Amino acid sequence: MLEHVPAWLGSSLRGMRAGHAKLVIAHPDLALGDRSIDLSSPAFAPGERLPERFTADGAGVSPPLLWGEVSVETRMLALIVEDPDAPFPNPLVHAIVWGLSPDERALAEGEIAPDGKGTHDGRDVGRNSYLAEGWLPPDPPSGHGTHDYVFQLFALNEAVKLAGNPGRSAFVEALAGRVIASGMLVGTYARSEPASVEPTGIAAPAG
Repeated sequence: MLEHVPAWLGSSLRGMRAGHAKLVIAHPDLALGDRSIDLSSPAFAPGERLPERFTADGAGVSPPLLWGEVSVETRMLALIVEDPDAPFPNPLVHAIVWGLSPDERALAEGEIAPDGKGTHDGRDVGRNSYLAEGWLPPDPPSGHGTHDYVFQLFALNEAVKLAGNPGRSAFVEALAGRVIASGMLVGTYARSEPASVEPTGIAAPAG
C-alpha cells in the first residue's frame, strides 16, 4: 500500500491530488438540496485527526459513526468514504455501505467489514478502490501532507437494490435523482513530515 512510498517521493507528489470537487457529494447528477444529516463520530471531532487505530498504522478497523434523524420520506441510507487528496485522477474509495435502513442511527467500530453478497436485510458492504470489500485503512504516502477522509451519508427516497459488492460507479448511478438529504464528516491523517526539497525542485531522499 501507499505507506511503503518513500518520503522523498511522497513529497515530490504533494501537488498531485484528486481534488474535493470530484467527491461523490459534489457530483452534479445528485442535485443535492438543502436538507442535511448530522453525521459525527465518537472517535474524532470534525476536521480532526483520525486515531491511528483506524489507519494502516494501527488495527485498521473502521471508525464508529453516528447520525441524527432523517426525513420520513427516507427509504434507505447509503455511505461512501473517499480520500480526495490521494495522488490519483479520482478520489480513493475507502468504504461503501449500501442499503442501510432508515431506522439505523449508527455504525459500530469495525462494522464496515466484508460481508459476501450482503445481509438478509438488504445491507451490503461494497468494494473499495483496492477492489476488496470492507474498510480500506487510510495510508497516505509519507511526505505527501495531510489527507482528508470524507465520510458522506445519503438519504434516498427509494430503496434501490444493487448487485452484490457495489463499486463507486454503481453507487453514484443509483444515487442520481434519489437523494433527499446528505451529511458529511471529515477526518484527517498524515504520515511523517515532508522530505526536504532541493533548490532545483527535486525532492531529496530522506535519510
